[in-house]
Amino acid sequence: MGTQIKLRASQKKGEPADLDRHWRGLFLDTLAETSNVSEAARKSGASTSRAYKTKKLDPEFRRQWNEALHEGYEHLELETLHRLRFGTAKDDNRFDIPNALRLLAMHAETVAREKARRGHRDKAQVLASLNAKIDRMRERKAAAEKLMAAHGMAVPGGSRQRVEDGDARGED
Repeated sequence: MGTQIKLRASQKKGEPADLDRHWRGLFLDTLAETSNVSEAARKSGASTSRAYKTKKLDPEFRRQWNEALHEGYEHLELETLHRLRFGTAKDDNRFDIPNALRLLAMHAETVAREKARRGHRDKAQVLASLNAKIDRMRERKAAAEKLMAAHGMAVPGGSRQRVEDGDARGED
């Protein structure tokens, strides 16, 4: 069931008075699908304040949160790879590859920490592996853009990021 969390009235803002006692499961399922805390809170009916406070105070919920995020980033990574390999439909503005790559780069350390915890591997080793994978994704993107340009198609823009230990920053 989890730890009981007491919230101030201001932390319950936007929640229904009769919040479903199973909000945590729906929150975690949505977090795994979207990697988006705000969306997970909205779908579960809980406030983001409740979610973050529960994460802070309940070790089991924090562990499940990290697993859900890890799963969400794996989904994003696979979807991004698929779209880099096979392209996107002309009218598909729902998926923004440069932003997906930025999000993956920004959260690479979190993913590395979770992978290291799961596999009992060194965080630096996992981080290097993730950076190499992101670099390969960028190479595929550049090849796809070159092919698009050669065929007179519009080429989307984007910035480059590389992850350092504890830092996500743009590179030129």
